Amino acid sequence: MRLLLTNILLLMSIGICHAQFTPDAKLNEELLKTGFIHTPLQVSSAGSMEERYAQKKVRMAYPITLPQNAKITFATDTGKRATGSPDDPDYAIYGSGELIVPLGGINMEQYNRIYFEVFPRCEGARVVNTNLVFENESSKVKKGFTAPTGAHLVNLKNNEWNCCSLEIDDYQRDNLKQLRFYTDIKGKDLTTGDSAIYLFRNIRFEQVEQTEKTHGWEPALNQLVYSTSGYRADGEKMAIISRETMGQAPSTFQLIDDKGNTVYEGKVQPIKSTIGEYGLLDFSRLTTNGTYLLRLGNLLSLTFPIKQDIWTNSEWRVLNFIFGQRCGFDVPGIHSTCHTDLYSHHNGLSIPYAGGWHDAGDLSQQTLQTADVMFALLEASEMEKGKNTVLSARLLEEARWGLDFVLKNRYGDGYRASSMGLLIWQDGKIGSRDDIHTVRVQNMAYDNFLYAAYEAFASQVLTHDKALQTYLRKVAEEDFHFALEKFEKEGYDKFIQPYEHTFNTSESQYHATICWAACELFKLTQNHEYEAIAIKHMDELLACQQVEEVAGFSGFFWRNRSHKSVVHYIHQSREQLYATALVEICKTFPQHEQKIRWEKALKNYGDYLKKLMSYTYPYGMIPSGIYHKDEQKDTPAFQALHLFPPTNAEELYTLQLQEGVKLNGEFYLKRFPVWFNIFNGNEAVILAMAKGAALLGDYLNDVELKEIAEKQLYWTVGLNPFGQSLIYGEGSRFTQMDSFSSGEITGEIPVGIRTYENTDEPWWPTINNACYKEVWTPNAGKWLSVIASLKD
Repeated sequence: MRLLLTNILLLMSIGICHAQFTPDAKLNEELLKTGFIHTPLQVSSAGSMEERYAQKKVRMAYPITLPQNAKITFATDTGKRATGSPDDPDYAIYGSGELIVPLGGINMEQYNRIYFEVFPRCEGARVVNTNLVFENESSKVKKGFTAPTGAHLVNLKNNEWNCCSLEIDDYQRDNLKQLRFYTDIKGKDLTTGDSAIYLFRNIRFEQVEQTEKTHGWEPALNQLVYSTSGYRADGEKMAIISRETMGQAPSTFQLIDDKGNTVYEGKVQPIKSTIGEYGLLDFSRLTTNGTYLLRLGNLLSLTFPIKQDIWTNSEWRVLNFIFGQRCGFDVPGIHSTCHTDLYSHHNGLSIPYAGGWHDAGDLSQQTLQTADVMFALLEASEMEKGKNTVLSARLLEEARWGLDFVLKNRYGDGYRASSMGLLIWQDGKIGSRDDIHTVRVQNMAYDNFLYAAYEAFASQVLTHDKALQTYLRKVAEEDFHFALEKFEKEGYDKFIQPYEHTFNTSESQYHATICWAACELFKLTQNHEYEAIAIKHMDELLACQQVEEVAGFSGFFWRNRSHKSVVHYIHQSREQLYATALVEICKTFPQHEQKIRWEKALKNYGDYLKKLMSYTYPYGMIPSGIYHKDEQKDTPAFQALHLFPPTNAEELYTLQLQEGVKLNGEFYLKRFPVWFNIFNGNEAVILAMAKGAALLGDYLNDVELKEIAEKQLYWTVGLNPFGQSLIYGEGSRFTQMDSFSSGEITGEIPVGIRTYENTDEPWWPTINNACYKEVWTPNAGKWLSVIASLKD
């Protein structure tokens, strides 16, 4: 904070109104109003999908008769303690209020949208929302539809009428029995009053013009798919149209500048790939900075920039989201100081578990995920040094917030407060009925190895605070040796908390993490004990790499030496650790005799990533990877990766592989992960792989690998089949997300795009639900981390 204030004073001395913290003048002005994000950026729906929905022409409508006195009403204090399931009793709410709208089994298949209006009158509430559930009664689910029920979250503005709509093509609606609106009771924030009322009116089913595409690879008819955040001036630039659109549109396209001049014209290139036929609009030759739009006959894109620095805006916005997720802090407009009566206990000691950042749409916390984000913020801050002083300082300030949480939850004997699943606000009064004392405490060797790496890195970069720097070195060495002692005595951890995202950790990831942590500690201490450890675990890691070509691929990693299961991730991913370990051992010990071997492994892994890319062309999304047909028989690995699998998981595994690309009799390639349950969405998967590609590309000076990394950013901000930005407020065509505790926040980023049923095709439903559309702080960290490795 002190460093940031120093920079603010410096800017004031030179004329703060003329200072540029971002290339966008409007965002620059908004940042000034936030005091450089010490209050969240104002949420604007301009350019959103909700704005687009409101503009669609309604062809016909079917009004629904509401029950008399149509409202939800409840007391915000039930007088009882929130109680959840026996295995996780404090992951709970206080109940819910609901409104049932009977429909009597009507068939609404000729309608493709529902419209309704809601007036929340919730005293003192800063975050208000409601959920809509369709209850359809059919003997079976029709092909092309989702299950007959499923909640849709709607974020609302308090004390005003909200006009809400939902396109319902994905809902089966041939025998609708009722609509159910409900709002969960989640406790009281400081300003929350005693009652909440939600008034409803004007519910109707509508038929509108072309609804939004929700699944498949091909863009919608007459839709230009492009990066809504723009393109780097010296990089590849393309947009995509469907084959059907190409058959109706002109064969040439133009780029128009902000003065209305045509500055570039090109031919639409027909292409055929493993995922279909498309029209490609390639304008990579245009390198002049400016603001442009694409024109293809009567089709026009929204405006977007071309310039060398296109990601700084998103850094500020994503940083804004991270700030909005702070726990134990008064976040203006979102919540007051929270969760100060939430505790861990160990060996007669107690630590309040307030601090860091809420993990997702709920109010849960994971200390290691806060550490992941903290490390990404430090990386980003270091990258911005000397380029954008204010952004660098603000990133550092936010990193310090997370670091404080990571350090304060150490018990000093290897144990740490590790996580808490949480859905409620607490009153902050110690001794009241909502106090919680069930924060998980663990001594996990893997966790401590990764903490040690993060602490050692922090010690190297936080040079402005010598006392903290020294302390970080001390705890990094302590945590590493706690981990090493436990590992040498007990071997690989027996992960017991399925809700913590280390549960899927493989042995090879374990070795990559130990190697990297040892490298960071060697750089910090010059102690050759760490050199020996790094080399030993790199040897173990390389024993898990596929050296010989199989099914046309090599260079990928197996979960362990047995080579039974390939490394995959389905939700949270730390795949970047493989590239991190390979790059850092080469950098840290450049004269070592094994460096040639390490660099060969590093290059082989990079070649594997490159070879994957043709399977999603013309999109740039990196595929999940190569799979062996019998991985479901590797029971320990399969159960670690797939939480709470259905009874037919092994059968579904084979089915989903067959929906991918069969490479030979043993191996398949999957564009999206194999997954079975609520934990799906691939943003963390592609961003972790992007980070790995960026690190490898930087070390090898390989432009193709760097472009692979950047393509994951382009995919995220609109160069995907749905043409939507997955970051709220960044670019355009972004949509409301499942942020049911903290409300819509500029810069929020979700778990990510999922697949349609058991196919290998992308699915991005209009339905706002977890966990694909649930906001997720770890992905914000990954976004910043990738950019930190891409910026010059």
